[in-house]
Amino acid sequence: MGDYFEDDLNETYEEDYGEDYHTVCDKESVRSFGRVFLPIMYAVVLVVGLSGNALVVVVYTSRLRLRTLTDVCILNLAISDLLLLFTLPFWAADAVHGWRLGSEACKITSFIYSTNFSCGMLLLACISVDRYRAVAQVTRGRPGISSHVRIQWLLVCVVLWTTASCLSIPELVFSTVKHSHYRMSCTDVYPAHMARAAKAALELLEVILRFLVPFVVMVVCYSWVGFTLSKAAGGRRQRKWRALRVLLAVVAVFLLTQLPYTVVKLCRTLDIIYMLVTDCDASKSLDRALQVTESLALTHACINPLLYAFMGSSFRPHILKAVKRLGQHLGSHPRHPPEEPTVEIALKNCSQVQSQSDSDDQDTSTFTI
Repeated sequence: MGDYFEDDLNETYEEDYGEDYHTVCDKESVRSFGRVFLPIMYAVVLVVGLSGNALVVVVYTSRLRLRTLTDVCILNLAISDLLLLFTLPFWAADAVHGWRLGSEACKITSFIYSTNFSCGMLLLACISVDRYRAVAQVTRGRPGISSHVRIQWLLVCVVLWTTASCLSIPELVFSTVKHSHYRMSCTDVYPAHMARAAKAALELLEVILRFLVPFVVMVVCYSWVGFTLSKAAGGRRQRKWRALRVLLAVVAVFLLTQLPYTVVKLCRTLDIIYMLVTDCDASKSLDRALQVTESLALTHACINPLLYAFMGSSFRPHILKAVKRLGQHLGSHPRHPPEEPTVEIALKNCSQVQSQSDSDDQDTSTFTI
């Protein structure tokens, strides 16, 4: 799997520490735990994540126009999550029966998993930067969507996907099918002269680009946006603080799902470099923690549609209209409702607020993700 190294999980003492220790750590209990826990978690994540992200893709491609970079990123995020989720049945089967699809399928599946995991994290950072830019530029007015702007959006997406793909090249190079403990497993196998250094470097790089960079960017951008929202003049206080709660939810969910996995990966990295884990029970506990926390990290693919689409006040009506339109198509004469604005952030300045009524249809500080 993209982040599971079977040689670490099952043969830590045999491969990493074989020269230093005279005993072998039997990790059959770790494999037994994975055979039960992982398929259940993957099944839940797959069903919930597929339904939510598929709906986002359908609504964006059929009902909404891509009017901001955030819209483009949300659509790409849903696609990335779907591609990530499609690999889960293979890993569930690997946990239960071992890998039976050959080396090429192992490389491709590992590459797809790793690429889309990384791309999802980078897209979250990009969304926060675009929301920051939207607030910073609001006083100058929203620029029109020209072909030049659309090209910029395309370039941003290409850069993000390319970066994620480059981070996953080691999966294509080193992933292979290995026979161990009477079963075949899809794992990363490094040349002996570079095994320890390569593992440590890749683990550390993933921690930085998959967690640290997105988290810092999100905290900085959303803190500034939240400060601006709290200071915005006019508007209904209830709507303003509802928008701030959405910001807090985005950061909180990212922390709760990604931080435990990141901590475990850091422990693995330190163990690879300094050989800190010398007890078999501690090694098995670390392996189980990796299984549990990575499964928790994958749940972000289920929560993304709720945070970045369904919680948006401009997205929910399109879901209902899509369902209504489907019912009309099943009938006789479908009607085409008028288009509505898409996901955006709007902060009106003081002069605009004074010239407008404070009706329920207007909102001076809305942040719809």
